[in-house]
Amino acid sequence: MQELVELYFDGIDEKEEYKKNILYVIEECFKEEKLGDLNLSISITLTIPENIRKLNKEYRNIDKETDVLSFPMFEKYEIDEIVTNKQKQLVKETIGDIVISIEKVQEQAKEYGHSFERELSYMLVHGFYHLMGYDHIEEEDKKRMRPKEEKILDKLKIMR
Repeated sequence: MQELVELYFDGIDEKEEYKKNILYVIEECFKEEKLGDLNLSISITLTIPENIRKLNKEYRNIDKETDVLSFPMFEKYEIDEIVTNKQKQLVKETIGDIVISIEKVQEQAKEYGHSFERELSYMLVHGFYHLMGYDHIEEEDKKRMRPKEEKILDKLKIMR
């Protein structure tokens, strides 16, 4: 399978377990959404709370730490057209960037009583579907996004 992920570590140590988990989850996301052969990739940055807080303030005008931010490069209809028409990009194109606070992932895993792997996987899938144009602000949107997230995690057998 093509190189799907550009992975960056910003303020944290590189860990092989993170790399393996990320690729495992993102490969399944690409398979599920039929993106595998279209010359697309995503950028993922694992960082510290201070850095994600700065991004959250700069891009969303919210001055607080968060767990995950997504920055899509396409509108949902554009991604849908690429997939429907099986438009293989001539050059590798990034569908967007996902930024995850590793410290928040650790905190939330403890808070929700499940593994770090499960929480990181959920953040990845959640961020991925934001890149795909899904949202959860309105209840109707949430009803479309949540089942997609759970389907990926179920397929990978990453349970709560």
